[in-house]
Amino acid sequence: MLRGTVVTHRRRCGKPNCRCADGEVLHERVVLSYSEASRTRFVTLPKEVVEPVRLATARYRRARTRLETEGNSGLKALMSSLRSRP
Repeated sequence: MLRGTVVTHRRRCGKPNCRCADGEVLHERVVLSYSEASRTRFVTLPKEVVEPVRLATARYRRARTRLETEGNSGLKALMSSLRSRP
C-alpha cells in the first residue's frame, strides 16, 4: 500500500536549443506524486516499478474509501443512539 498518485510529468528543460523549446515535444517522466508537510513532492519511477507502484496506490485508495465508509457508519450510529436518549 502506498499513498500518492502515479502521473506522467511533462515539462520544458529551459535549454534554448532543446527539442522541447518550441513546446511541442516535452520531456516526459513517470513520477509518484505525494504531499508531505503541505508540499507536493515527486519521485521519479524507473519503468520496472511503475506498474507495482500503480497497484499499491490503488490499494491505498480502496483502503481509504473503506475506512471513510466505516467512519461514516460509526458516526451515523452514534448520532442515532444520541437522538434516542431521553
